[in-house]
Amino acid sequence: MSELKEISSNKIFNGYQKVFSHQSKELSCEMNFAIFLPADSAEKKLPVLYYLSGLTCNELNCVQKSGFQRYAAEKGLIVVCPDTSPRNIEGLDTKDFSWDFGYGAAFYVDSTTDAYKKNFRMYSYITSELIDVINSNFNVIPNKQSIFGHSMGGHGALIAALKTGLYKSVSAFAPISNPINCPWGEKCFTGYLGDNRESWKEYDATELVAKYNGPPLELFIDQGSEDQFLKENQLLPNNLIEAAKKAQVPFIYKLRDGYDHSYFFIATFIGEHIDYHAKHLL
Repeated sequence: MSELKEISSNKIFNGYQKVFSHQSKELSCEMNFAIFLPADSAEKKLPVLYYLSGLTCNELNCVQKSGFQRYAAEKGLIVVCPDTSPRNIEGLDTKDFSWDFGYGAAFYVDSTTDAYKKNFRMYSYITSELIDVINSNFNVIPNKQSIFGHSMGGHGALIAALKTGLYKSVSAFAPISNPINCPWGEKCFTGYLGDNRESWKEYDATELVAKYNGPPLELFIDQGSEDQFLKENQLLPNNLIEAAKKAQVPFIYKLRDGYDHSYFFIATFIGEHIDYHAKHLL
């Protein structure tokens, strides 16, 4: 297990918001993650809630903008926020990188294309290596974990829950729900997974829920009605909801009137999401 290096530590709501770095074996680079540790985390083991951020983000966006710490402190939940991609890969050809592909945009898949398969393995990082790092270094209850996220991170949370059965609950703010059928997904999946669209389905929540046969799982989807990316058909939540209905997978879908894609939307409702996960974890 790689050694952790503490980058920062700030007291908040009697707990600590910290950032650590470590050398990732899956991604072959140094990675950062943020972790909120409630006041009693040193004395007793606590459940863990993982949060995955969206395009252009890193480990600090949720930490600095959502206000989740107040609610996590009240419920006694450790919250882990990883970065959204590998970073600063020496020798990597980045000529095709942009705000929606490459650094900050790894889409939580394990790449199979020659250019990216060594480093862009965020699915395995999130669902295996990071969990091992957290379980080995912090006072957590093994196998008591849930996951949520926003946009690209909502996609990541949904596929992680649907593919692994590792999480007690899952929720998503404005997730990219059917990436094989939206411009963001088509761009990233072509780059990371190649041209075989059948292989893309293994990282698409709409496709995965249609054949889900894992432990009982409910999908909690939160969506703003004035989200610009909803209107541009990047998110496609209705495709996911229809697939869940047909597969008889239970879901909660809340369309929030007037809210957009920003962290103002997330900050408004993140307390409700923390409470939802706490009911499954505590």
